Amino acid sequence: MLVTRTKSKIWNHNTNSPKFSCPSFKDIQTLFTDDSNCNSPTPNKKPNIFHRVRRVSAVLRALSVRPGTDLPLKTLLPQPETNLKETRKSEPLIQIPGAEKKIVIYFTSLRVIRSTFDDCKAVRTILRSFRVSIDERDVSMDSGFMEELKTILGIREKTKPSLPRVFIGGRYIGGAEEIRQLHEAGELKKYVEGLIPADLSTCEVCGGHRFILCDECNGSHKYYSEKGGFRTCTACNENGLIRESWCLRKVSI
Repeated sequence: MLVTRTKSKIWNHNTNSPKFSCPSFKDIQTLFTDDSNCNSPTPNKKPNIFHRVRRVSAVLRALSVRPGTDLPLKTLLPQPETNLKETRKSEPLIQIPGAEKKIVIYFTSLRVIRSTFDDCKAVRTILRSFRVSIDERDVSMDSGFMEELKTILGIREKTKPSLPRVFIGGRYIGGAEEIRQLHEAGELKKYVEGLIPADLSTCEVCGGHRFILCDECNGSHKYYSEKGGFRTCTACNENGLIRESWCLRKVSI
């Protein structure tokens, strides 16, 4: 109903109008219901069976610690993570003589064990990013590197050390896990400070592989003599390769 007044129009609400029943606003009518309906007590729901099981298990765990056995406070509190530097200081010092100004890494280029190959590849990538002198010693190219590493680490003859193994400045640092932790914490950069910069040029003799074919046996690791027949070549390794000291690759790109 429209009621007309002086210079204004007012809409008069008719109380006899039907209830508003728009389906999209059907919940609005519940807001205008009597407050007595809202204060009505709701029935108490029983706890779910899973909640009851959790409560029982919590009680059993609490009763598992007998009052007669007093646990020390250190076992109840969370232990802080051990610092990598403090752990390394407690270990015996292992060094390589003559490697004070470069990085020495023992690794393998074979894909026989995928996890070992991935660790070696990741560590080499991290070390190359610092552009310092790196002496890469591939045990798959020469088994003498493995014997050399076992001698340095003091490992028994039958036991083979895991790869890779990294020495920075002549000092043993660790394997793949230690290098990743130091690199993620930003500490590895401090270890390589003061090392010789990398020589980015490639050797024309070995092509950057640090090994050349043996001239005596042409890479067969055997030679023939009229007196003794076929004999093992003593000038090369088991792969028929010679490692020349004057064509060592400092860093690979």
